[in-house]
Amino acid sequence: MTETTVTPLMQPGEFSDQLTSVLRSGAQALLSQAIEAEVANFMASHAQEQLEDGRARLVRHGHLPEREIQTGIGAVKIRQPRVRDRAGKERDRLLFLPTVAPKYMRRSKSLDALIPWLYLKGVSSGDFQTALSALLGADAPNLSGDTVLRLRKVWQAELSAFEKRDLSARNYVYIWADGVYFQAPMEQESQCMLVIIGATPEGKKELVGFTDGYRESTQSWRELLLDLKARGLKAPPKLAAGDGALGFWAALREVFPLTKEQRCWVHKTANVLNKMPKALQAKAKADLHEIWNAGTKVDAGKAFDLFCAKYQAKYDKAVACLEKDRDVLLTFYDFPAEHWKHIRTTNPIESTFATVRHRTKRTKGCLKRNTAMVMVIKLIKEAEKRWLKLRGKNQLPKVIQGITFTDGLEVIKTQTKSAA
Repeated sequence: MTETTVTPLMQPGEFSDQLTSVLRSGAQALLSQAIEAEVANFMASHAQEQLEDGRARLVRHGHLPEREIQTGIGAVKIRQPRVRDRAGKERDRLLFLPTVAPKYMRRSKSLDALIPWLYLKGVSSGDFQTALSALLGADAPNLSGDTVLRLRKVWQAELSAFEKRDLSARNYVYIWADGVYFQAPMEQESQCMLVIIGATPEGKKELVGFTDGYRESTQSWRELLLDLKARGLKAPPKLAAGDGALGFWAALREVFPLTKEQRCWVHKTANVLNKMPKALQAKAKADLHEIWNAGTKVDAGKAFDLFCAKYQAKYDKAVACLEKDRDVLLTFYDFPAEHWKHIRTTNPIESTFATVRHRTKRTKGCLKRNTAMVMVIKLIKEAEKRWLKLRGKNQLPKVIQGITFTDGLEVIKTQTKSAA
């Protein structure tokens, strides 16, 4: 074996990772196979069509020029097969359009989701090629500063369309509400983005309302709720879940007075533990879990009373923080047990924003207010595609109908017939 002391040098933007090279080669081969399978199915589905002289109407005709698609593992090259329709009629011409790699596709959808995330982390549009060159290859083609700016204009138009969409055909059984804070440059006050997520009668979770406001004031929440109502959202949600922000609840009682209230147990647990010494927090947290994990409302009440009795003497502020929301912390027992894990916290909102920032910290980027709104709603809409449906979807129509539930179980009313 010949030994050498020469160290090969890589050019900027090139990959020296053999695993990445193998993955990219494998992805390119699989993509080519998928396109070939699509064109074969397309040809087979039209195999019976012939010209007047008996020749086949469709024939393979080489390939289109090679192009690259940017993916998370770098640029993947593809060559799309060309299919020629020999009938020659422009209006009725049969065209082969692959679904796995559409004609004008230049980036995978995962990269479009990455762009707003980098924006929120403080990467400016002019630095995207530099930031992504190590991942996507030299110069990061198809992701130049101008491309990013064009994408931002498209997203701004999508935000405007979202804010004006008609809601007359929508009905949300449950809603989750929360405020997420960001700090725009050159502004003294934190900008609060108000977010409402709803559950449809089919059990699907989707973004309902999104706007910026001054902190979590009653006026800001009222404007958002009234806007939803003005655009057609007439049916009040059966239940709203949120933290202890008084602004939302005051506005909700004005706009949708029939909606029941459920305080978020995750927020309440954190608030109670903050008023206790760290050495005791693990034990107190377990005691709090005993309350909202109880099988019945009666058992939850007993665990509630036990917690208050144990900690009242030394930690009266923690107990007062818990007791003031006692009734609205246990509202979920009046709804189907299958839905408890969904409605007793605001996790649908918290988990979505966890990838952007922790709610108690401000982003360190230099975004303007409007830009931050565009980027945040883009991230929400991308996350929305991965949201899981509610368990127990068959129970949702019963909730809409107003059927009574006790301790998570439907109350069956028995009718007795009196003797004639």
